[in-house]
Amino acid sequence: MNWTLEVVPVPVSDMDRAKEFYADRVGFAVDLDDEVAPGMRVIQLTPPGSRCSIALLHGMPAAPGTRTMTPGTLHGLQLCVTDIEEARAELVARGVDVSPVSHLGTTGWEDGKGDTWNSFMSFEDPDGNGWTVQEAPSELAQR
Repeated sequence: MNWTLEVVPVPVSDMDRAKEFYADRVGFAVDLDDEVAPGMRVIQLTPPGSRCSIALLHGMPAAPGTRTMTPGTLHGLQLCVTDIEEARAELVARGVDVSPVSHLGTTGWEDGKGDTWNSFMSFEDPDGNGWTVQEAPSELAQR
């Protein structure tokens, strides 16, 4: 049986501001923006080329056995791209405050690209949810 990761909830304080950030600045496609029940809104967005989406939720009760997250507390989400310098230039052009490209060296984080799988940058959404972007070899990113 396959277990696929398809949707990750991202806690935000302002749905419209977050939608604008992820769609217009980061470039995610808006799959859904709907009031699914009175007072319950779902915005689902998907990064280009990904099968996994993010969900921005308002007024939704937590699923049984889970807790709700506070806006700005989600960190460690990771996107992969095949050209990190091109991806960074695109984010900067769209107005995203993104870190410089760096890599893990012998003394910790160092400026510039590293070897295969060792080039990273990061950014935060308006609430402070943190994202990392990693360069992946193009032949592996297609799988």
